[in-house]
Amino acid sequence: MFHGASEFFVTTDLLHNQKWHPQYMLTLEKVPEIFFPRVIIMDFLNWNVKPKLPKVFAGSLETKYKWEEYGMTFSEKWNTDNILATEITVEDQIAKGLKVSFDTSFAPQTGKRSGKIKTAYKNDYISGGADVDFEFAGPTVHGALVLGYMGWLAGYQMSFDTSKSKLSRSNFAVGYSAGDFTLHTNVNDGSEFGGSIYQRVNSKLDIGVNLSWTASNNATRFGLCGKYILDNDASVSAKINNSSQLGLGYSQKLRDGVVLTLSALVEGKNFNAGGHKLGLGLDLAA
Repeated sequence: MFHGASEFFVTTDLLHNQKWHPQYMLTLEKVPEIFFPRVIIMDFLNWNVKPKLPKVFAGSLETKYKWEEYGMTFSEKWNTDNILATEITVEDQIAKGLKVSFDTSFAPQTGKRSGKIKTAYKNDYISGGADVDFEFAGPTVHGALVLGYMGWLAGYQMSFDTSKSKLSRSNFAVGYSAGDFTLHTNVNDGSEFGGSIYQRVNSKLDIGVNLSWTASNNATRFGLCGKYILDNDASVSAKINNSSQLGLGYSQKLRDGVVLTLSALVEGKNFNAGGHKLGLGLDLAA
C-alpha cells in the first residue's frame, strides 16, 4: 500500500488531537477499527502485532542505521516469510520537506525480486507523493495529493497500471475538523460512497459513526464504535455493525513500551453456530 498522503485513513495521531495537518490524510471510512489497537478480532497470536491471516504466527527483524549528516537512513528487514528487504531513504536534502526512498526486496525460495521508488513532500498546507512499483508485467504508478486549510482537507489518490494503460484506482475524499469533531466523506472508484463522524465527547470517551454504500451490489454498511479510557494504563473499546457483529477490546499497559491487547468478535446473527473470534496482541516498543 502506498504510504503518506494516499493512506486515506485517519491516523491515531489525528485522533489524539495532534495538529490538523494534510500529512495525516483523512478518511474516517475505517474509524471503527481505529478505536481498537492494532490487533483486532483475530484468532491468532501475532508477534509483531499487525493483522495477518488467521492461525499464522508472523514476525520480522529490522536493523536501521542513520547517517544524520546527510539525512540518510539505511534499513534492512527479514521476516518469517523469508523475504529480505533493503531500503535507503534521503530526507530534507534535495528540498525541505521532500523524502525520497529506494526500496528493494528478494525472496530466496522463489527468486522473486521487486523494487520501488517512493517520493513524498509535505508542508503546512500540502502533502503529496508518488510511488513507482517495478513489476515484471510493467511498472505501476501511485500518486496522491492532499490540500489542507482552516480545518478543511481535500485529497485525491490514484494508481495507474502501465501494463494495461488504465487507472486501477481513483479515490477522492473531503473532510472537516473543528476541535473534537471530525466529518468525512469519500468516493472510491466512482462506485463506493462513504461518510463518517468522529466525536471526542470528553477526555475519556471517543465515539464514531461510519456509513458506506456500494453502487455495484447496492450493499449498505453501517457501524458504531466507541473507546473509553479507564485510566492512564487501560482502555476498553466496542463496536457493532449492521451485520450484527459485536467487537470488544481491552488494552492494558504492562510497563513502558509493553501493551497487552485482548479482543473478541461475537457473531450476533449466528450466535449458536459459532464462528466467534478471540484476539491476543502484545505490542513491544523500545
